Amino acid sequence: MHPIADLFRATWRNYTGRQNGHLLLRFLAIFVSCVALYSVLFHLVMAYEGRSYHWMTGLYWTLTVMSTLGFGDITFASTLGHMFTIGVLASGVMFLLVLLPLMFIESQSTARVWRELPRDTSGHVILCHYDEVTSTLITRMKQYRQPYVLLVPDLTEALSLYDQGLNVVMGEIDHPDTFRRVRLAQAALVATTSRDAVNTNVALTVRELSASVLVIATANEMVAVDMLSLAGCSHVLHLGNMLGRSLARRVHGKDSMTHVIGQFDSLLIAEAAAAHTPFVGATLQQIRLRERVGLSVVGVWERGHFEMAGPDTSIGPHTVLVLAGSQAQLRQFDAHFGISDMTDAPVLILGGGRVGCATGRALEERGSDYCIVEQLRERVDDSGKYILGNAAHADVLHKAGIRDTPAVVITTHDDDLNIYLTLYCRHLRPDVQIISRATLDRHVPTLHRAGADFVMSYASMGANAIWNLLQRNDVLMVTEGLHVFRVVLPPRLAGKTMLESRIRQVTGCHVIAIETEGVMQINPDPAIPFPDKAELILIGTTKAEQDFVKAFSAA
Repeated sequence: MHPIADLFRATWRNYTGRQNGHLLLRFLAIFVSCVALYSVLFHLVMAYEGRSYHWMTGLYWTLTVMSTLGFGDITFASTLGHMFTIGVLASGVMFLLVLLPLMFIESQSTARVWRELPRDTSGHVILCHYDEVTSTLITRMKQYRQPYVLLVPDLTEALSLYDQGLNVVMGEIDHPDTFRRVRLAQAALVATTSRDAVNTNVALTVRELSASVLVIATANEMVAVDMLSLAGCSHVLHLGNMLGRSLARRVHGKDSMTHVIGQFDSLLIAEAAAAHTPFVGATLQQIRLRERVGLSVVGVWERGHFEMAGPDTSIGPHTVLVLAGSQAQLRQFDAHFGISDMTDAPVLILGGGRVGCATGRALEERGSDYCIVEQLRERVDDSGKYILGNAAHADVLHKAGIRDTPAVVITTHDDDLNIYLTLYCRHLRPDVQIISRATLDRHVPTLHRAGADFVMSYASMGANAIWNLLQRNDVLMVTEGLHVFRVVLPPRLAGKTMLESRIRQVTGCHVIAIETEGVMQINPDPAIPFPDKAELILIGTTKAEQDFVKAFSAA
């Protein structure tokens, strides 16, 4: 008896087990009540026909009829008795052939989705909404084996996500008990990416239980940034504004000056177009940028296609160099090779939503003019920066100045429309720089094929922003699919030089800095051994980053 009792207690301690147990007990209570009622009615109908039986006979008859066995040894002779028999038989069919199977199907479905995490769970991320941002974040957490749980209030949605391999817990995100069951007190972070009102409710619910857990929320409206902060969020991410500024940083038009696109402490990541410079037609080994200005060329863009740099990488008229170095080194590059395009033509922004407006503000802050094409009249103001119309029409684009613009930034929320507009603008202006926003990661390659020079993903930006806060800014997304990340020197590399370690050849990553005791050495000498207790700052594609983790960190 002890093993059975132990199993029962273990099941009853589990939330899902308790729920299924309660469901079974309710079913049995209703079934026993019906059997008792039918047994009593059996004797009353038999008395009506002038017959009498033992009380056990009434129970026996009820169970045989309800179970559809119907031995036929005890039958009624009157119409009332026949009607009573039909009613008992029908209820038995309903109980045993309909309700009981449905109950077990529901129990099995519910049991597949957790309602509670083990008591010793800790260091996990609690996600309160599933969208493109959290989907991308989950991919990154799986890569680095970061535990997480996704809260889903609806059983159908929870089962669907569970079948996709996600760690799902079913529960209402505005109920304190849900967060108690997912061990909020031991969690590393709570992230909510739903509507502003929902995110506010989640933040207040979490703060009711814990004042210290990290809470990160996304905001759709600027006013919501303050409201979410008041609700108790540790960090509020206005992704529309962040994406707009990132898109604006990619605009370089026809100049060859350096444009900073990311910063990692004192290390700057910048881009510079090679057109109109003496670099065109040469290889990276021939231009010797490292020896001349101290900069490292870590990669090149060629019409939307990025590849890590090597000595034999050739530079063409459409090549954009990705540079890593200090502020002083970037100034040296501009002094020696920079050519500034003084065109007054405004940058063309297609889409006047949150991202488009943020792009315009960022361009204005750096002294660049812009023009927004928007077809919704309520979004157009009288600032003179707008053209009302459909950007898919040639006359609207010509009116906005596509003939002379140095760059087109496509910012709509509709990826299908962005792909179409990219292809259309590339057709109208083969030489123009085209920068596009993608909502879903899977559309990034399609936008590049359509002719975009650069694509920034809303999903990746949001996921990386949350990941950076979780990891204390140990990862920087430079552009879609290209990251700067920090790792503690793996034991396998201790005492080796960059040349000996062959990190670039093995993984495709570049070591662009080494940090020792808070001091960062940018573009270190590849012939000097890695110092003890150092941290490496590397840049690489998503695949190169994964290859480094497999090749060295896991060793």
